[in-house]
Amino acid sequence: MIAELGHYVLTLALGVALIQATVPMLGAARGDQRWMAVAAPASLVQFGLLLFAFLALIHAYVTSDFSVLNVVQNSHSLKPLLYKVSGAWGNHEGSLLLWVTVMALFGALVSIFGDNLPPGLKARTLSVQALVTVGFLLFMLLTSNPFERIFPAPLEGRDLNPLLQDPGLAFHPPMLYIGYVGLSIVFSFACAALIEGKVDAAWARWVRPWTLLAWAFLTGGIALGSWWAYYELGWGGFWFWDPVENASFMPWLVATALLHSAIVVEKRDTLKSWTILLAIIGFSLSLIGTFLVRSGVLTSVHAFASDPERGVFILALLAVAIGGSFALYAWRAPLLTGGGLFRPISREGALVLNNLLLTTAAATVLLGTLYPLFLELATDDKISVGPPFFNATFVPIMAPLFVALGVGPLLPWKRADLAPALRLLWVAFVFTLVVTIVAGIAVWGQAAIALLGLGLSAWLIGAVLTELYRKCRPTQTVTAGQALRRLTGLSRAAWGMTAAHLGIAVVIAGATGASLLTQEKIEAVTIGQTVEVGGFDFTLTDVRDVPGPNYNAERGTFSVVPSGSAGAEPQILQSENRQYVSNGQVTTEAAIRSTLWYDLYAVLGDPAGQGRFTVRLYFKPLVPWLWIGSTLMVLGGFLSLSDRRLRVGAPKRSAAPAGGKAQPAE
Repeated sequence: MIAELGHYVLTLALGVALIQATVPMLGAARGDQRWMAVAAPASLVQFGLLLFAFLALIHAYVTSDFSVLNVVQNSHSLKPLLYKVSGAWGNHEGSLLLWVTVMALFGALVSIFGDNLPPGLKARTLSVQALVTVGFLLFMLLTSNPFERIFPAPLEGRDLNPLLQDPGLAFHPPMLYIGYVGLSIVFSFACAALIEGKVDAAWARWVRPWTLLAWAFLTGGIALGSWWAYYELGWGGFWFWDPVENASFMPWLVATALLHSAIVVEKRDTLKSWTILLAIIGFSLSLIGTFLVRSGVLTSVHAFASDPERGVFILALLAVAIGGSFALYAWRAPLLTGGGLFRPISREGALVLNNLLLTTAAATVLLGTLYPLFLELATDDKISVGPPFFNATFVPIMAPLFVALGVGPLLPWKRADLAPALRLLWVAFVFTLVVTIVAGIAVWGQAAIALLGLGLSAWLIGAVLTELYRKCRPTQTVTAGQALRRLTGLSRAAWGMTAAHLGIAVVIAGATGASLLTQEKIEAVTIGQTVEVGGFDFTLTDVRDVPGPNYNAERGTFSVVPSGSAGAEPQILQSENRQYVSNGQVTTEAAIRSTLWYDLYAVLGDPAGQGRFTVRLYFKPLVPWLWIGSTLMVLGGFLSLSDRRLRVGAPKRSAAPAGGKAQPAE
């Protein structure tokens, strides 16, 4: 009965979304306040209905209701409760329901916290948001119903993919979806501004908190997925440039550019059309990535043949949402006149360079991701575009970005001279030189390119700390006490930017260590045999069978001590091979011991005969810095979001024309 109610409220939500998409938009065009006022309560009702439907699906999973096809395909009665709940969004239909629920949540949040928005902009924004939701709901109800029944109901389900039965993957999709859908509300603001014909500093201030929220969650979701891949898959890597990873990374790159571009609109009243375009591109990439990955198109074009109805609907939805928004942009963007002028060497110029490099990087990733699909469609040839392509193209684009990131914040607005900014960075130059020399000695004989990554990390850390110092002590006449008071009085947005930029620097160092400085050995060993890796002795001390809640495991125990220190207290690492009862699938659980400077990483492989076991052993310097840096970036985003200026909202502006007639921005 609850499943039928869930399906019923999905239909009701579609009706409410249609009303929300049309009535407030017409009201804004006619200048009718009563029609525009429909948007807020409609968004709240729509969210309530979709939340009920989502909770109904979770209830079906928790109670193991195997009369629901979605539960049969993705759950099992022996699963732990956490994975029964996460199974609700660990599949196409359930993730689609999560998507529309979060989309409705953002509409409800705008209706609650958007009291300072002009009525016309608020009504149009919520209407555009509902219009996108209508497409998703139609797609779900017509091709991807999560509440479809099966008769007769089986006694047991097929279980969730064991690789997804992990705490990291339980929370990774919701975080990513909040990021994706956060970009949808920015997209709605952009389309509403195009319809209204007005983009100004106030609009940029309204958009920035939503962009920050999406960016912070998207950053956390990507980091959580990377962490899961690192410790769960047992191959020792954290990123492989596959389509699923790229699908979330491309919107993140554009959202990062959008954050910086919106600052220029707010501070200098320029780059308006470009900022609107970034908002449209960011959500368009979210749509492309999410749906192409979920439909299987990126991994095989034959997914259309196996389900042509769903594939055609996906293409139609993408064409309407993306094509329609770009058509609207082409029509209205020329009317958005810019304001302030600036020289190439200026704070604005640095932010433009930031945007160009980030969007070029996103375009490069998009090309590498979709090229195999286009080639197979055209020639039926199958190729794989992997890490060599992305490393050879993406890294050269990002390296100058990190260099400019250290200089840009020290440049004044409108016009600047590069020489004074570089003189301010002399400490950063010296710090970079010292770190590079020390690193060169430490990694002598390994990949020389690693020095570039470590040098860029040191440069960015030095530059960020220099900028912080200049904020609290802009001249030598400022005393230490005054500087300390200035430091403690800095805005949360300033501290958030500092934390985020430091986080990027730390991530660069971690990625360099993980990619270029890792030491690895794969050997077949007997119990009691020792293998030396990276200055540590790994000894396989025991292998035994252990039971799990819904799997049986073979657990290998490793004793690890620094080489040449036989009397040292050993560190114990335990790796498992798990075979799941429901489907016999085998997964690997890596054993990892982290310190501030390195990870020790061990994986128990298959038996190799004669009492031997294949083991993979790694010494991974600086890898913990990946997660430390990612955490700093997320904290920086939320710290900036808590700034009073963003919480209070933007200053009032003159109302846009009621009929939506375009006019130049103020």
